[in-house]
Amino acid sequence: MDSPTADGRVAAFFDLDKTVIAKSSTFVFSKPFYAQGLLNRRDVLESSYAHFLFMLSGADHDQMERMRAHLTNMCAGWDVEQVKSIVAETLHELVDPLIYAEAADLIADHKIRGHDVVIVSASGEEIVGPIAEVLGASHTAATRMVVADGKYTGEVEFYCYGEGKVAAIEKLAASEGYDLARCYAYSDSVTDLPLLNAVGHPTVVNPDRALRREAMAKGWPILTFSNPVSLWARFQAPSSTTLAATAAVGLSAVLAGAISYRLLRRRS
Repeated sequence: MDSPTADGRVAAFFDLDKTVIAKSSTFVFSKPFYAQGLLNRRDVLESSYAHFLFMLSGADHDQMERMRAHLTNMCAGWDVEQVKSIVAETLHELVDPLIYAEAADLIADHKIRGHDVVIVSASGEEIVGPIAEVLGASHTAATRMVVADGKYTGEVEFYCYGEGKVAAIEKLAASEGYDLARCYAYSDSVTDLPLLNAVGHPTVVNPDRALRREAMAKGWPILTFSNPVSLWARFQAPSSTTLAATAAVGLSAVLAGAISYRLLRRRS
């Protein structure tokens, strides 16, 4: 096991969309947002089209900026507590089946090695935070919107994208004692090159074409995640290879301790 205190603590930074889950985390909630009156039919159609392009070829800087402007304008006036309530009520149904089994296993491996797991996403913190909690992450870094009188103003307080992700992990490194040269990062998008370049152990997952070229040029590992599966389904009938992942995502604190202990004994 790595010693997390030898020369500074170690964290594994995971992008969320197409790295840990198989869809855009923001798009996943478009249906309940529509049902609750936050979105109209045109918003849903536009979001569906943007998601199709995102899944087909990823998103470059200009596309990300257009999506940011569209989403911030769209959510202006939304009630923050209503958004949080919708996410909490539909999280298990909508997100749980989309988590890549390979990502859950990788998260479990990092936790067994004593590493913190951090979810770093351009999606809003009201969406990213609950998903990260399900995954058993130690910390999150996500986009924060300006709120006034309990409603979104349509302005962005912090955009967790590009160099913003680097600023977020550097802030965490300062507060948590992470040595970024010993840390890991995982992403699918070329827009996350700053994040990947900021750590000592970058890995690309389901990369878009531009990121695949960069990874091949730099000799970075390239992983393919293709098996989204319900974590609860894995919990119902766990195999010897999935018990650690089940523990790592915090489905049961008692099971987590017992299973981790058994795996550590097996490795020793």
